[in-house]
Amino acid sequence: MPCTGITGRPRGAQVSADRTGGVQSLERAFDLLERMADAGGEVGLSELSAGSGLPLPTIHRLMRTLVACGYVRQQPNRRYALGPRLIRLGEGAARLLGTWARPYLAELVEATGETANMALLDGDEVVYVAQVPSRHSMRMFTEVGRRVLPHSTGVGKALLASLPPGEVRALLARTGMPAATDRTITEPDAFLAELERIRELGYAVDDNEQEVGVRCLAVTVPDSPTAAAISISGPAGRVTEGATDKIVPVLHGVAQRLSVALSNNGAAPVS
Repeated sequence: MPCTGITGRPRGAQVSADRTGGVQSLERAFDLLERMADAGGEVGLSELSAGSGLPLPTIHRLMRTLVACGYVRQQPNRRYALGPRLIRLGEGAARLLGTWARPYLAELVEATGETANMALLDGDEVVYVAQVPSRHSMRMFTEVGRRVLPHSTGVGKALLASLPPGEVRALLARTGMPAATDRTITEPDAFLAELERIRELGYAVDDNEQEVGVRCLAVTVPDSPTAAAISISGPAGRVTEGATDKIVPVLHGVAQRLSVALSNNGAAPVS
């Protein structure tokens, strides 16, 4: 069972190792890791067998190997959890993702004049992985690596709009909805209504909700290997309603080209 990746191949599609040029046991191991991540990081063998269609002995053999390598750990309750060695891999991949994104963010800055960012949804938080600053003397600056709660940011809203409402409610219950400004949405029902509006419009807006005087426009990167969004942010006096109509198509175009680049392991040139 090959893992689902940036190729968009659905899980469960039977593809032989000979056809893909891959190693079947390796594909199966990564598929199990992704299924564990989708399940919240901890599963039992029977759950993995039911979801993957693989026989229990095969799964048990693969999990023993992953445990021995430190990528999976067995819990006292006999369930399996993602292991700490994956953290190093994830951090390295996030840094590379930011590197690949920077030429596309630079294109955004050139087209809009505003600071461009890329952020990922990491657990219950948004983490900024890349930024290219505006050339204006008055510009927005967000430190790469900064983590924020998603409900008050454009990138966070864009990312949460792709999740089922039940998952969003559960996340908000865990994090709370503290007000960063008097414009921050702090009620779950109002926030879910905002996400519905984002799905209809195709983009998210942070209108003075994270910082007074700052407006941000954000869209998700389609088919990204991990949930990602790009945005531009600037003074509310420049990122106006009128400017929004011009900037959003640019955001979507750059997001689409970045998606293609990521699907080619960063090899696609910036057009």
